[in-house]
Amino acid sequence: MTAATVRPVAIKIDEDIKARVKRLAEARHRTAHWLMREAITQYVDREENRESFRQDTLKAWETTEPLDTMQAPKRPMLGWLSSSWAMTSSHLNATSNLVSSGPAGCVAPLPVSST
Repeated sequence: MTAATVRPVAIKIDEDIKARVKRLAEARHRTAHWLMREAITQYVDREENRESFRQDTLKAWETTEPLDTMQAPKRPMLGWLSSSWAMTSSHLNATSNLVSSGPAGCVAPLPVSST
């Protein structure tokens, strides 16, 4: 930074924070001014990174196919499960409880544990 771009800014802090900043600055062999400027810089950098990540997430979400296009109709899914895994009717009824209801009579499989 050049001297021409630096402008003083006043902030109001309570006496407790002021004393804590002063103690920490002394312990770090820095000025309170340096410590506050460093804290603000780190905070702004961190929050800018968080906002960038949030924006990337929103962009990825918008370009992802809607969930309802990835779901399967309930009857064909249960038919496939029963024929593929040769399930008994009791297994088929239990499988019906392993899916969540989706829009328009579709279902989305719920995660199945490996045990």
